[in-house]
Amino acid sequence: MENRGKIAGSGRKSAELLSLQALEWLAADGDRINGFLVMTGADASAIAANAQGPAFLGSVLDYLLTEDAMVIAFCDSRGLPYDAPMRARAALPGGETWNWT
Repeated sequence: MENRGKIAGSGRKSAELLSLQALEWLAADGDRINGFLVMTGADASAIAANAQGPAFLGSVLDYLLTEDAMVIAFCDSRGLPYDAPMRARAALPGGETWNWT
């Protein structure tokens, strides 16, 4: 896959692309996407309507970042460094206030 590892930048566009990849990765597994829907209160129509919005994309990364195992599995599937989702989250609205506790 020629795009592997190419979305590790810290710019907003790179962050949005990584978030869209994460959303696609979540959607490929029923348990993962259901966990995201429960955490956010979203439904399938909300995903379709908001998938291009930076704040919504930030919520995708917020969910991904809740479990190290998800971060590792996602990054491994895309050939990304493990800190890529965290760096992408920092580039999206609300990312500057991320709190790990």
